[in-house]
Amino acid sequence: MHSLIADGRARLLSWRRVREFAVPALMIETATARRNAGDWAGACAAAHFDVDLDLRSVASGYGRECAALIRADLRRLAPDLLRWHLPRTVSDGLLRPGLTMSLARYPVADHDVHLVVRTAPSWAEAGQRVSLALWDPTRPGTGPHPRPRPDRRFRLDLHPHLWAADRAPDLRERCDGPATEPDDPARPAWIDDVPAGRGYAVHRWTAEAAILRDADGYDGPVAVRLGNGRRLLLTGDGGTVMRAANGAPVLPHAATWLPPDLELLRAGMITAAALHPLVAEALASVATGDGDRVDGAAPAGYDPGPGTDGSRLVECCGQVHRLALVDGRLTPLDHEAGELRREELLALLGGPPLPCLRAVTTATRQPECLDEVRARLDHGDHAGAAAVIAGLLGPDLEPEGALREVLTEAEAGRIDHGLYRAGLATGVNAPIGSPKDRAGRRGRHHRLPKNRLRLPKRAAVLR
Repeated sequence: MHSLIADGRARLLSWRRVREFAVPALMIETATARRNAGDWAGACAAAHFDVDLDLRSVASGYGRECAALIRADLRRLAPDLLRWHLPRTVSDGLLRPGLTMSLARYPVADHDVHLVVRTAPSWAEAGQRVSLALWDPTRPGTGPHPRPRPDRRFRLDLHPHLWAADRAPDLRERCDGPATEPDDPARPAWIDDVPAGRGYAVHRWTAEAAILRDADGYDGPVAVRLGNGRRLLLTGDGGTVMRAANGAPVLPHAATWLPPDLELLRAGMITAAALHPLVAEALASVATGDGDRVDGAAPAGYDPGPGTDGSRLVECCGQVHRLALVDGRLTPLDHEAGELRREELLALLGGPPLPCLRAVTTATRQPECLDEVRARLDHGDHAGAAAVIAGLLGPDLEPEGALREVLTEAEAGRIDHGLYRAGLATGVNAPIGSPKDRAGRRGRHHRLPKNRLRLPKRAAVLR
């Protein structure tokens, strides 16, 4: 979620919004409870993960020993923590679409089988659901995902602290490192070539490059992406750096950048209470920019949004009137039922509506919480969006106007995702996933022009 056009405070503001809506507290609490009970499949369901693997089939195909290793990793998997750390895009903070990332590798015969996590292509990303599967290089699949092969840049098998509950404390070590102050004699000279203020974890690059070499049995240079086609080449002889990098393995994305949570804490833009509890605990002893320590408190309880703690005040007829939920509907409290019926009839005939009734209509069509509802729906938090609407309008009042459009678009997006999961793509006549007819970078069939596609309008982008 880093870009040359989203540096400094703008980048952190984007991350702060992601931390507010992307992984709801209710999801974390439910997934954690199920994981602690030993129900890894239930934890995945709570975190909106689709499990596309069967351990019985794994045991019959790769042996019981391999199945036992995979089962052990699934039991320590914290899917909510993994969702928290998955790479995201700059523009809207949504999961980076169309990725396959390796979580762990298991030796089988003369090759490795990968436990992978996949994000949906952009046209089917509504709901922000993630899938968990096995990938075998000797058994190329023809499933719906456009890129089933694990991405070498976004690999997570070298960073189990981003997905395994028992390794989450390692995030503290990944945040600590050698001093990089200009007057420090141990400061590498090549750090001056790295653009400042963009969140690069320069203090970790040498160590992370060594981890990459050890994991892959490689002893050559490692490239670091700096944007705009620029590269730094980390060599193994004392961390010497030179320009260039054709053919060299690239330092993984998770090793290139500082954790955004650490940056947000140091900038004072977020509190530890808003973090995932495993992240807050790991960062509890990491110093902030002003020398204070981060409070590792767990996230606060689930808040369904505004409008659930009392009546609303409206200026009406020269007085302050109240609106509140009565029998599941938003209702003016300071008007008689007969008066309300007369005013509603007068409004239907073209007369000026009563301010209290106008406030009810506004809340139904264009409520103040519309942006929050959009944000929750865009990140797949349908339960949270429903709670916000119910708290504002009550469970029985039917949304209208812009609010109804947002809900309709979200539902259409869920249908698109269901088509993707079923292997059906609207507007694409060839089977999905075959090498000849694979979808392009943004999910569009590479042989069809944009005007040939008949995809529903995607859900409203959250801003």
